[in-house]
Amino acid sequence: MRDATDTSPGLTTRMFSNPQVILFTDDVERAVAFYCGLGFREVFRVPAEGRPIHADLEMDGYRIGFATLDSSRRDHGLTPATAGQRSTLTVWTADTRAAYADLVASGVPAHREPEVWLGRLLIAWVLDPDGNPVQLAQELSPGATSSGP
Repeated sequence: MRDATDTSPGLTTRMFSNPQVILFTDDVERAVAFYCGLGFREVFRVPAEGRPIHADLEMDGYRIGFATLDSSRRDHGLTPATAGQRSTLTVWTADTRAAYADLVASGVPAHREPEVWLGRLLIAWVLDPDGNPVQLAQELSPGATSSGP
């Protein structure tokens, strides 16, 4: 396994910190509202006033960003993918079934109902406003079944 002390060509010291994933979206405000509903909090927005083209959110030390497709193309020369499930985010919970039921009842699109995976996790999937899957994960006690942890 490689780590920050690795001396790969061109990197003789640890030069980077605080990695962050940025998801592309048509509507930053809509994405922010959804993820804040999961427990993230907004920590950065550009521009500070008006309709944002970029926003960063944090939860438990994890930072995720959202950038508009137009700004990504215009400002950075990127060609973001605009269709398909390009990424997924996992959030851990003490009760996958309840979290899934609450999200679906509030209008979040269901993707896959809760199921035991590999005998040690109870997982379910919903979709964010841009169609990215969000996995709800719960560690199970040994010997759990698909009917409950």
